[in-house]
Amino acid sequence: MIKDDIAKLLEDAAIKAQEEGLLPPVVLPEVTVEHPPSPSYGDYAGTVPLKLARAARMDALKVAKALEGLIVPSEEIERIEVVPPGFINFFLKREWLVKQVDAILDAGESYGDIDIGQGLRVQVEFVSVNPTGPLHVGHGRGAVLGSTLSNVLTSAGYSVVKEYYINDAGSQMDSFYRSLHCRYLKALGLESEMPLDGYFGDYLVDMAREIVAEQGGKDEAISKIAEITLDGKDPVQEIGKIGVAKIIEGIKLDLELLGVEFDNWFYEHELYDEGQYQRVMSLLRERGYIGEREGAVWFVSTALGDDKDNVLVRSGGSPTYFASDIAYHYNKFLERGFDQVINIWGADHLGHVSRMKAVVGALGINPERLRIIIAQMVSLKRGQNVVKVSKRSGELITLRELIDEVGPDACLVFFLSRSPDSQMDFDLELAKKQSADNPVYYIQYAHARISGILRLADERGIDYTGGDTSLITNEAELDLIRKMLQLPEFTELVARNLEPQHILYYSQELATAFHDFYEKCRVISDDEQMTRARLKLVAAARLVLAKSLRLMGVSAPERM
Repeated sequence: MIKDDIAKLLEDAAIKAQEEGLLPPVVLPEVTVEHPPSPSYGDYAGTVPLKLARAARMDALKVAKALEGLIVPSEEIERIEVVPPGFINFFLKREWLVKQVDAILDAGESYGDIDIGQGLRVQVEFVSVNPTGPLHVGHGRGAVLGSTLSNVLTSAGYSVVKEYYINDAGSQMDSFYRSLHCRYLKALGLESEMPLDGYFGDYLVDMAREIVAEQGGKDEAISKIAEITLDGKDPVQEIGKIGVAKIIEGIKLDLELLGVEFDNWFYEHELYDEGQYQRVMSLLRERGYIGEREGAVWFVSTALGDDKDNVLVRSGGSPTYFASDIAYHYNKFLERGFDQVINIWGADHLGHVSRMKAVVGALGINPERLRIIIAQMVSLKRGQNVVKVSKRSGELITLRELIDEVGPDACLVFFLSRSPDSQMDFDLELAKKQSADNPVYYIQYAHARISGILRLADERGIDYTGGDTSLITNEAELDLIRKMLQLPEFTELVARNLEPQHILYYSQELATAFHDFYEKCRVISDDEQMTRARLKLVAAARLVLAKSLRLMGVSAPERM
């Protein structure tokens, strides 16, 4: 990345300034560059003089001037300017910029990839909804954040495993089993009372009827129940397992419609069946982090700085979800050996973060290796009106209903439109609007417009592969190239900060740069040489825009 090259020039200049006595031998801060607020200030700005000023006991402007004279000229830089209060601004050469069009085309689909990850193994766990009902809109946000983040991390050189954790053990599953069994008996015409902590959604009524139909009808289903009982099995468990399989099948289908895929589906019960729960409890006990009082087993998290201890095993003997999560992270770090684990959780899990960090430390793992993203709530709106319930069932709106109404691409883009830690409003009407106000339409229209230009060139038999980009001089053309060169920078930004929304912001900025170029520069004209040069630029723009769309999982239409 050119920004890294410029930062290196600044760092070398600062080291040389210290060697020559122009700066005192203070510890150098991290040397970075950024994009100035206006093109009039150049392409990149260095702020190291401002960071050095206090430690060096010098005026920042004087530091900047000292560094300016020691910066080694390079083929990319046209000129350097020092401006108050101590910025060093870098202007890129036009001749270098236009050469980057060929560099982008030569890189092909790998353009934008970087290697900051260097193959480190990262697990990204997301969605992970209990298999007790269909996915709702809020779950869709976590799915999109996790999928996009995984794509970008892969592009940044990490070895990524995308995982869905299926909570198929514990009290909530028992409640689900009993609820479905009750609905199942009622579907058979038998009396049954729903548990007080049961699941009352209509989807269980439909599921129970579906199971009865699959078993051959009421008489066959009743015979099946009798057979299960005679075999010494629990009908509640057996019917519940059928229901869980159906829920998971529905979840997988919903995510598939959204284009979200997982490398691994991990079942909670395996933690108990394969001994991870027992092993991690023994480990914590050996290290003195287990206490017993009030008939329950506690994790003594206050010893690690948490504000309270947390129950691991209830007085009745059943493990809590926290206990399962400890065993799961023991499996992630110590058994499967992931270098970094990223969890994307819903807003209701915010209070779980500190104790999870504490227990990871108790296991002897650097808590910094566990990073947790909290995705805030989603509100659906139709214009100014908040939409709270499903027209179909009178309950919460499912992800499937949202996809059916606005399409997967709109879901992907709108769920990325805000940072995860911000609550968001999803405007259903805007998501379907074909105008520049709709970000998905705006970005996809840029790709379709580019494709139309290149299609016309093909129809006219124009071969632009040998186009001479040195003919490019218009500022709108150069701005488009500058924006294309920023894809690797945004990849790094997302990978380092775990903020996938920036890929959407970049895609919008790139689309804006292209639309501006299109309005100011005629691509196919009577000037054959300029036509071929601009077609090559347009081809590079399509490649970069398609890559940014692919990172989000959004389709890149060729016609709209």
